[in-house]
Amino acid sequence: MHDVLQLDITGLPQAWISVEQAATLVATDAVVWSAGEQPLAVLRGGFNSTTGRQSMLEVPPIVALRGSSRLNLFDITPVYGKGKVIKRDRCTCAYCGERFDARMLTVDHIVPASRGGALSWMNTVAACRACNSRKADRTPDEARMPLLFAPFVPSRFEDFILKGRHIRADVHDWLAARLPKGSRLS
Repeated sequence: MHDVLQLDITGLPQAWISVEQAATLVATDAVVWSAGEQPLAVLRGGFNSTTGRQSMLEVPPIVALRGSSRLNLFDITPVYGKGKVIKRDRCTCAYCGERFDARMLTVDHIVPASRGGALSWMNTVAACRACNSRKADRTPDEARMPLLFAPFVPSRFEDFILKGRHIRADVHDWLAARLPKGSRLS
């Protein structure tokens, strides 16, 4: 099952929430606007004794809530994750340029951890096992293995694409339309 993308009233992504959480927001009129080609789920309830009609609640794939975030979420660095680095780099080895299944890739420190290199967005790239072993405990310059692309910190919209496991096509398109110009995820 897909998750629902929760936004603030301005359209800024806040969280991935469950269908049940979204249904509660819809039922309590907390949703100001919604988007998506068709409902993500249709929940059915009991029957009205007077009309005989069954209650029904449509849950959209994108919901915007009243109010805006108290924090400027563009100032917050997305949470780092090795799986997200591999997705960020499009399952491509930063050294040889070949594409791999995500399970076949490792995350390599550009400046090795043994030399104080941080586990961060800007110091890690996806690498195949062969290139990671060949580079070993050296910098790309020392190993004569130049990076084929530069690492980057994902934007808020890129981060939501990276951390969404099962994103419906219309939700992905909505997020992708808001990616920074030149994003590798578009």
